[in-house]
Amino acid sequence: MSITLLRRTALSIFCALMTTTLFAEPETFEVDERHTFPSFEADHQGGISVWRGKIRSTSGTIVIDREAQTGNVDLTMDMNTIDFGMDAMTDHAKADDILDVAQFPTATYTGSLTKFTKQGEPTAIEGQFTLHGVTNPLDLTINSFRCQTNNGGRYVCGADASGTFDRDDYGVTFGQAGGFLMYVNLEIQVEAFRVEE
Repeated sequence: MSITLLRRTALSIFCALMTTTLFAEPETFEVDERHTFPSFEADHQGGISVWRGKIRSTSGTIVIDREAQTGNVDLTMDMNTIDFGMDAMTDHAKADDILDVAQFPTATYTGSLTKFTKQGEPTAIEGQFTLHGVTNPLDLTINSFRCQTNNGGRYVCGADASGTFDRDDYGVTFGQAGGFLMYVNLEIQVEAFRVEE
């Protein structure tokens, strides 16, 4: 291969790469409420058992630029839809001595996607969690992340993210004096459809 041809080939590859970089744009995804259910687990009476539940209604958006390795997450959870699987426990969790959902009907999580792999997949979120009217930093680990066209022909991204916080940091102290442990393990299972222009 001649030097001239090598130079032309190299220039073509360079131009193609530059075009991809210059014209790649962030993609916006709308959370699919039918496939997004944040779940949690918390202590019951100082280690007697672990109670688990989920939030049945979550909305929000995710923006990602895989070329630039940037993105953000904005989720709103309807705390009126919290569900422990037992009516009495669910009703008490909503009451004013625990989550007080009448005064604080939503919890939110906002953050930046970080620690991208070479394939452009984020592996962590640096964010802020608001619960019971209190906002604190909360970073999440992204355990899995995948984008593809689903069976219905729509482009979707899905992820599973997890983190841990102490609920007393958010003013939710029910049971603390009686020995309840304050940790809460949060798991956010999310699917989101790409917004088509």
